[in-house]
Amino acid sequence: MIAVSLIIGLAAVFLASNWVRQQGSLTTSKVVVAAKDLSLGTRLTPETLTLVEWPRNSIPPGAMQGEEALGKMLKDPTSLEPRVLKVTVLKGEPILEPKLAPVGTKGGLSAVIGEGKRAITVRVNDVVGVAGFALPGNYVDVIVNTESESAKGNNTKDKTISKIVLERILVLAIAQEAGRDETKPKVVNAVTLEVTPDQAEKLDLARSIGSLSLVLRNQVDASPVTTAGAFKRDLLSGTPEQAAAPQPQSAEKPVVKKVVPRKPATIKAPARDKVEVIKGTTKSSSEF
Repeated sequence: MIAVSLIIGLAAVFLASNWVRQQGSLTTSKVVVAAKDLSLGTRLTPETLTLVEWPRNSIPPGAMQGEEALGKMLKDPTSLEPRVLKVTVLKGEPILEPKLAPVGTKGGLSAVIGEGKRAITVRVNDVVGVAGFALPGNYVDVIVNTESESAKGNNTKDKTISKIVLERILVLAIAQEAGRDETKPKVVNAVTLEVTPDQAEKLDLARSIGSLSLVLRNQVDASPVTTAGAFKRDLLSGTPEQAAAPQPQSAEKPVVKKVVPRKPATIKAPARDKVEVIKGTTKSSSEF
């Protein structure tokens, strides 16, 4: 037993020494990482970046490596301007090319706006802003409450309609904050949305003709929904068809018809399946 223990101990020492030797000879490369927590739209400066040794076999794809890459991030050869982050980066996290805004982009919220999109701000309160749960990075639908010109009737209140005019709109910022890491609700008085030029025109018109409301939606739900809108008469009556149907107006005395009771119809029992069961010398039948 002593001899076996000595052999096992020597084998363990040999394996441990080989592992230590391999760790000591591990090849590394210098990778550009964030020196502190950086929010989206930040322009990169020497104080925000640093170089750390990173194992070569585990370097993330697209990571910036070496002094040359660091210099290009701080001063791009084409635009002679530092690169800008379009996402939030934490301290020690590698700086990847997909996390950077296009070359020549200035800092601030404009660096976060997608190509072909625009940013527009709408005024909200604690109710319109979904109690502060509409945070940067979330998607909302925009509802407008106004008067419909196509509604029938002379009563103005009957023309009141609530309609979804924009769907799945990205929230870029709330008030003056664009960070997307916090999940705690914040009640603010303004929300900045990312829209297309056509959507910007609709949103500007909607807020000028009525009141707006934001509807928070699931971030992964991209299916469009087409609605006809909700009228006041639809809420106080049955279906929209019943509310739109004209009511008969006549001064004549209604005619009362005599109802003759009918004999109840005989309902034929449905056909059943019959099964014969034999247990020994006993025979019986069951219907199903």
